[in-house]
Amino acid sequence: MAAPAKPLALTLGEPAGIGPDITIAAWLRRRELDLPAFYLLGDEALIAQRAKTLGAEIRIAAVSPGEVGAAFAEALPVIATGERATAVSGKPDASSAPAALASIRQAVSDVRAGRAGGVVTNPIAKSVLYRAGFRHPGHTEFLAELAATDASVPQPVMMLWSPRLAVVPVTIHVSLRDALTQLTSELIVSTVRIVATELTSRFGIARPRIAISGLNPHAGEDGSLGHEEQTVIAPALKVLRNDGIDARGPLPADTMFHEAARAGYDCAVCMYHDQALIPIKTVAFDDAVNVTLGLPFIRTSPDHGTAFDIAGTGKANPASLIAALKLASRMAAATT
Repeated sequence: MAAPAKPLALTLGEPAGIGPDITIAAWLRRRELDLPAFYLLGDEALIAQRAKTLGAEIRIAAVSPGEVGAAFAEALPVIATGERATAVSGKPDASSAPAALASIRQAVSDVRAGRAGGVVTNPIAKSVLYRAGFRHPGHTEFLAELAATDASVPQPVMMLWSPRLAVVPVTIHVSLRDALTQLTSELIVSTVRIVATELTSRFGIARPRIAISGLNPHAGEDGSLGHEEQTVIAPALKVLRNDGIDARGPLPADTMFHEAARAGYDCAVCMYHDQALIPIKTVAFDDAVNVTLGLPFIRTSPDHGTAFDIAGTGKANPASLIAALKLASRMAAATT
């Protein structure tokens, strides 16, 4: 008999944002959608107050990870992190940053200790964290630090995934000017190697087809609109193909994302943030999932922000969180 799946560790996210709202909404649909068991790492009192604000009738159970499976059917399992959160909907206060960061740290600790099958993160407000001394560009880079060992620091790779499109930016949370400086053949090669490996190991794709975008308009137009395709991207493609990876390109980014083009690959690797995120947020705004590849554990997240303007109103759509929970469960099953 197969061992029962480990529950997923769900972080609190920004306490004043919609993370609590969509967590409650997802749990309320657990039976309808056959959601995997998960527990929230956060402040039980905050969740109870948010449920009251939303008019949601839920039970909350303070549990340990080992008790999640038994509690999940009848109550939203919550594990305290030791950091109280007093922020009200839409108004982050001084409690926001410590509570959000403690939740992330505990989720990583739980999954690395084998208590959880994966980490699912609710949205954070980086501006709030920066005021508290947070020094990372985003979730992705912070998770890489938490995953580091004395022997190695993993290269985090951000994938945005949906059933219709999966994209990866080679450079992530940096300005466009800095992205041009950071972009190297070596970075493209290491990124695509991680993508190819994890599409096989965690998504079950035996031979992934990976489309590689150009950097410049029309992929440089044979050098007349820029030379990076010839001097940076083409050498990377040569290395990748010698590795046996099905890497195609460099392709003009403006023709990579229509329906017929998407049918020809499993993932599109793009050179900078917006080149990758604009198409997926156009194609799959409500149900895209942020996946961090390259870590020694599974991490997914909704592909949206904290939405302070609708926190506590009942208007937040839980679709992306639901997709993130389902994908994390699928990846965990493929990995075991």
